[in-house]
Amino acid sequence: MKKQGFTLIELMVVIVIMGILAAVAVPKLFGMIAKSKASEIPTAAGSYINMQDAFALERNILGSWTEIGYSAPGKKDHASSYRSDNFTYTGTAVTQSNSGFNASGDPTAASIADAWKASNKVKLDDCAINGYWSITITNGTGANQGNVGYTVKTSSAECEGLAPAIVKLAKTL
Repeated sequence: MKKQGFTLIELMVVIVIMGILAAVAVPKLFGMIAKSKASEIPTAAGSYINMQDAFALERNILGSWTEIGYSAPGKKDHASSYRSDNFTYTGTAVTQSNSGFNASGDPTAASIADAWKASNKVKLDDCAINGYWSITITNGTGANQGNVGYTVKTSSAECEGLAPAIVKLAKTL
């Protein structure tokens, strides 16, 4: 007698194996998707830092996004606010009072918190909505005049884990 098809046990074993594979693969897949979305963060931050460095070396002051020629990924909302599909980019305004010169034109130490900031609009793995990556810039004085320091901050370790390369952009004076 010719046997056709699979036995019930064989089918159950295949279903169990597929279930185990799905249980392992799906979370990894979502983690990789979140990391790929967050990969734009270090690139955007690096562009901002490079442009701010060039502007500071040329003029010995810090510049606004417009002055340094920076535009974040996505569509422009306001003077220094951009929206991409996954992130909102904002920056603290750089003015003469916080750009590295005082009223008499002498260099002063200037620190601008959240001069560049990216906030996620969607949940990315374990990084909650409105998690953020930010850069505080400091203009150098004295021997460091014209140099710019950068401090990188994230809202949580989970957010930092999605874009770990941004931490490498930090630079002290």
